[in-house]
Amino acid sequence: MNLNDKQLNIINTAEKLFACKGFDGTSIRDIAEAANVNIAMISYYFGSKEKLMQALFEQRTQHMTLRFENLIQNEKLNPWEKICFVIDDYIERVKEKQQFFKIMLHEQILEKNTLISELLTELRKKNTAFMELIVKDGQKKKLFKKNVDVVLLTNTMTGIAMQTLLNKAIYRNYHGLEELSEADFDKVLKEKTSNHIKTLYKAILNYEA
Repeated sequence: MNLNDKQLNIINTAEKLFACKGFDGTSIRDIAEAANVNIAMISYYFGSKEKLMQALFEQRTQHMTLRFENLIQNEKLNPWEKICFVIDDYIERVKEKQQFFKIMLHEQILEKNTLISELLTELRKKNTAFMELIVKDGQKKKLFKKNVDVVLLTNTMTGIAMQTLLNKAIYRNYHGLEELSEADFDKVLKEKTSNHIKTLYKAILNYEA
C-alpha cells in the first residue's frame, strides 16, 4: 500500500480510537474530529469504517509476508534458528504495535464483526502456514519430532507474547521491577518472554540444544 500523509494520519488516528473504544464504539465522526479532517475525506479515501479497518490491517501486516518468505528461503539458518527469528520478530511487533494488537485481542474475543473476524482468521492462517513450513523442514532434517500440532504451537507464541506485553504492568509489579526505567524494563521483559517461549518450543519440538 502506498499511502499519503493524510491517509496515514487517518489510519493512525483510527487505530488509537479502535484500541481505546473498540471498533463498534468508534464512529467515523470520532475519527474525523480526532484526525482534524472532514468526514468526506475519510469517505473519499476509504469509503467506509470497515474499509478503513481493512486498510489498517494491510498497513500493519504488509511487510510480514515478504519478511517470512525471505526467512523460509534463507539457507544459512537452520530450522531452529528460523523458529527463534519468528519468535523474536513477533515479540518485537507486539511491542512496537501495541495498539494494533490490542484491537486484535479485543475484536477476536467479541467476534461481532464479520470483516474483522475474516481479517483475523486470514492473519492467523498466514502465521500458522509459515510456522508449518519451518516445522516440516525441521522434521525432514530430523531436528523436530513428528506429530507437532502447529496451530497450538503458534498459539503458544502469540498468546504468551500478547498477554505478557499488552499487560506488562502486571509482570512489572509482581516482580518488583518498578525501579527500572521504561526502556530497561522493556528490554528485560522482551528477553524473559523470548526465553520462556523458546524453552516451551524446545520441549514441544524435542529440540536438543
